[in-house]
Amino acid sequence: MNRYPLWKYILIVVAVLLGALYTAPNYYGESPAVQVTSGKSTVKMSSDMRAKVEEVLKGANIAYNGIAFDGTGTYASVRARFADPDTQFRAKSVLEKGLNADPADPTYLVALNLQKDTPKWMQALHALPMYLGLDLRGGVHFLMQVDTKAVLTKRVQGIQAASRSLLRDKNVRHAGIDRVGDTIEIKFRDDATRQKAKDVLQGQMTDLMFVDAGEGDALKTTISLKPIALKQTVDDGVKQNISTLSKRVNELGVAEPIIQQQGPDRIVVQLPGVQDVARARAVIGRTATLEIRMVDESVTPGTEMSAAIPFNSELFTVGKAVPVVLSKDVVLTGDYISSATATYDQNQQPAVSIELNGDGGRKIRDATRDRVGKKMSIVLFEKGKPEVLSVATIQQELSSRFQITGMGNAENSAELALLLRSGALSAPMDVIEERTIGPQLGAENINKGLHSTMYGFAAIAIFMVAYYMMFGFFSVLALACNLLLLLALLSLMQATLTLPGIAAIALALGMAIDANVLINERIREELRSGATPQAAIAAGFDRAWATIIDSNVTTLIVGIALWVFGSGPIRGFAVVHCLGILTSMFSAVFISRGVVNLWYGRKKKLQSIAIGTVWVPGLK
Repeated sequence: MNRYPLWKYILIVVAVLLGALYTAPNYYGESPAVQVTSGKSTVKMSSDMRAKVEEVLKGANIAYNGIAFDGTGTYASVRARFADPDTQFRAKSVLEKGLNADPADPTYLVALNLQKDTPKWMQALHALPMYLGLDLRGGVHFLMQVDTKAVLTKRVQGIQAASRSLLRDKNVRHAGIDRVGDTIEIKFRDDATRQKAKDVLQGQMTDLMFVDAGEGDALKTTISLKPIALKQTVDDGVKQNISTLSKRVNELGVAEPIIQQQGPDRIVVQLPGVQDVARARAVIGRTATLEIRMVDESVTPGTEMSAAIPFNSELFTVGKAVPVVLSKDVVLTGDYISSATATYDQNQQPAVSIELNGDGGRKIRDATRDRVGKKMSIVLFEKGKPEVLSVATIQQELSSRFQITGMGNAENSAELALLLRSGALSAPMDVIEERTIGPQLGAENINKGLHSTMYGFAAIAIFMVAYYMMFGFFSVLALACNLLLLLALLSLMQATLTLPGIAAIALALGMAIDANVLINERIREELRSGATPQAAIAAGFDRAWATIIDSNVTTLIVGIALWVFGSGPIRGFAVVHCLGILTSMFSAVFISRGVVNLWYGRKKKLQSIAIGTVWVPGLK
């Protein structure tokens, strides 16, 4: 009656062992470390960088406790751990000199950092500690509002220019193309021409809607973005800003930055450990510009050529296809680029499709009309320093919509498209919320949170053991397993632990013990009714289950509502709250009954159980 099959005990043991494994990383400390990231948009971090860092440190006789390469793309970095802060500072100085030929224009950024001391075999199993939020670690919090209207305006201008260019190329006459709000109006004098224009535009731009209006010789077609394309345009603009911010935050050397979208048009930037708000603002809000210039092919770049450069040209030595001599005359800037996406050319080879606004299309046509066969370059300027992103040959007169081909592979085209989009912010942003939390306050919050949870657990344990005796001990054991599994899930998800999260853990403990109280009281009721101890245990667990399900499901609905409609700390609380409900149902019923069955289930002639005083009606 009260015996578990072997597979259930195996499941319990495996769950507890996995819980212990994924909770354990949170008890290891942190070591002083340095973080090496790319300081140039055209320089990618690869696993080979790990060997370079190791070589520089060995050459300077600096001892290290480990070097690791982690992350991908923008987030890729090499981190080296050291025994003490003095070695950390010395290593930073050595790496800055050893990895960068010109310290004034560094190719790689070296920043002070903290590295978790989790053993490598745990990291291989993805057993990693939880992140600590700003309220626990201290740092800077920004909530930024993206000007999505500017994103849409830029895209509509690009559609206007592309429409004018396509119709001109196909020799389709119109009576004017005007922008009206977030739509484009094209006027025609006859319906046949209007239909031909629609066929041309629909064949090239599939994300647009066309609505006809007008009569006689005053016909017009209104072009607007489809709802899906409209939403995608805003999302791409926000993601572009997130990508740009991610690259810039690397300079601050933040170990675990949080840069994520909140709602349709807001970005949360959290920088744990950063206290210099002014510098953080300056780095995040810094402007970067793109320039398209013509290559001066009258000069062949060489090692000694500074004296041979014409007066109106300049030499570029950083980036791809360098050294290269470019004209100082700027064809157009990145402000004219509406979008840049990785795509394929007519031969199904990787390419980058660029769309310009109206003025940009006119400028690029004028610049390339007489320069077919010449080379053109795209240059990124950030912090006043240029990087050559691409050098390409002009195959034909360019319009407001053109492609850069010869990318080699899809990875290169995706990278260039990202650089063209993320070199500068897609739209202006305003800081609508700013908070700074000192590290001392964070440490105090951690202590208070841990103490409140520990004291609460101890108080619950003392009451349960005193009131329910052996069954109280079983309940406390199940409660400990619940806490272990909850922390393991949060660590596995790499969740960010905040004060609301600690509050949710404390709440989960209270709700978990509530289920055990229901079970214990139900067993007492069965004993009062005259049931045998074995029958009372079986009936107590079976009949309390329905009540436990009802109470937990209703609370889970509230938690899901908080997660869906809440934001920031509220969502963090909701995530921990919902996970706590799931783990409490598993531990309070499954683990608790398994322990009870293991203790009492094999006793065939069980006369009594230690569940505290059972008051039988009619007895004094």
